[in-house]
Amino acid sequence: MSDPNPPAVGQPLQVGDLAPDFELPSQTGEPVKLSDFKGKWVVVYFYPADDTPGCTTEACSFRDSFEDFTDAGAEVIGISKDSVESHVKFIAKHNLPFTLLSDEGAKLAKSWGVSKSLGILPGRVTYVISPQGVVRKKFSSQLRASKHKDEALEAIRAGG
Repeated sequence: MSDPNPPAVGQPLQVGDLAPDFELPSQTGEPVKLSDFKGKWVVVYFYPADDTPGCTTEACSFRDSFEDFTDAGAEVIGISKDSVESHVKFIAKHNLPFTLLSDEGAKLAKSWGVSKSLGILPGRVTYVISPQGVVRKKFSSQLRASKHKDEALEAIRAGG
């Protein structure tokens, strides 16, 4: 396989691309960078909004399989345009054991090429990033929210 390249400016992030680093506030308000997890598998999932039916299903599916991800040496990070305060409530309500990041204004989602569904709904896209920082899996489905967890875990177990 050739060396990974950063995605072209303005182009969606694709399998084989080097995942660009970012820094966003977590539910604690502390900044989190993708590069903080170098050397580990990272599942970055973008979702439309806290505490909506599909997003709750998706988050709870990651929660219910969280031990499988940690056993596989992976971190799970959820990202939406919701505020830090909204994430705090969402985590508490559903007992979510992983990090949620606030992408207010959806700048990171846009830069990674997470497009809106039907032109109006924020996108639901999951990226599996290898310990070397390379995108090994990209899965997009607005309607099959719980399938994101399955696709991510399968990619990690297969080694990307």
